[in-house]
Amino acid sequence: MYRETDIIQTIPGTDEMVINVGPQHPSTHGVLHLVITIDGETVKKVEPHLGYIHRSIEKMCESLSYRQFIYTTSRMDYLSAHINNHACALAVEQAMGIEVPLRAQYIRVVMDELTRIASHCLWWGSVAMDCGAVTPFFLAFREREMINTIMEETCGARLTMNYMVPGGVMFDLHPNFQRDAKAFLAHFRSKIDEYDELVTGNIIFQNRLKGTGFISKADAISYGCTGPTARGSGVSCDVRKWYPYEVYQQVQFDEILETAGDSYARYLVRLAELRQSMSIIEQLIDNIPTGDFQAKTKAVLKPPKGEFYSRVETARGELGVYIVSEGGTTPYRIKFRSPGFSNLSALDHMVRGQKLGDLVAVMGTLDLVIPDIDR
Repeated sequence: MYRETDIIQTIPGTDEMVINVGPQHPSTHGVLHLVITIDGETVKKVEPHLGYIHRSIEKMCESLSYRQFIYTTSRMDYLSAHINNHACALAVEQAMGIEVPLRAQYIRVVMDELTRIASHCLWWGSVAMDCGAVTPFFLAFREREMINTIMEETCGARLTMNYMVPGGVMFDLHPNFQRDAKAFLAHFRSKIDEYDELVTGNIIFQNRLKGTGFISKADAISYGCTGPTARGSGVSCDVRKWYPYEVYQQVQFDEILETAGDSYARYLVRLAELRQSMSIIEQLIDNIPTGDFQAKTKAVLKPPKGEFYSRVETARGELGVYIVSEGGTTPYRIKFRSPGFSNLSALDHMVRGQKLGDLVAVMGTLDLVIPDIDR
């Protein structure tokens, strides 16, 4: 069977080689093809080739109603499905002038933060495995499965939940939701210390990440990086702080910033964000108000003619949703500003002059989800 990963080309007159990693390769996070120029083990250039799972989601959205298009975004960054849907619902609500009930706002934020924890747990396990540690991957799934079970009771699904709707959420919370969420937080509080003991303080892991994949604050801004990738370089860009939505303005939490700009800094940002997400949930979980979980809206939504934009903070960074409406039942144009695309664009800058083995670890700290890039 033909595989691009088997192709190695030499560059005449030099000691350099061009190797293909991917699109199917154990060292790539998803279906990503990297064309890498190396001199010995030193990386000279990395050129990502995209589109292997491109499904034209933006074009599909333009043929769907304002209720239907929301759920195509569950398949982009599938580890932030709730948050993706949330961004789309906010854009439609802005266009229609829909006021979301307070109960629904609380539920949405709690679901978003549970999603962020589940996503960061999977990332923690996979980045450790990228560096040669297998056990953390299984420990991370222990916590992730608990969250998925909680989600399944209320939403009916474990990955692409399709729970956010224009005006609120599709169903009210399961009677066990608050009890189970608090039980999970009590469990996870001790397990984060276990994460630190097993991986964060491990000298081998630190040696793999410290000093690799450096990107300065100015360069992170220039490449359009967002999320933990940018905050690891000291860029303050948390949408929940800069452009608060729902009830984020009512909760106390810190925007985590590191200034080292290397792979280890990005790792530390995500680990600290796990604690912040727990704090947000703890502030809300016992104070969810009574009332409607969904505003009354028409069955067929027709936003007025105009342009509308919303943004949210996903587990990987800023997701922007841009809608152009002509006043009909389907959008005239939809554009998604996904975090993974911009973060990946900085990979070549981060790894030039470093070792091939470092490339795998650096890619892991970007937390790439390829459908988010190939949208």
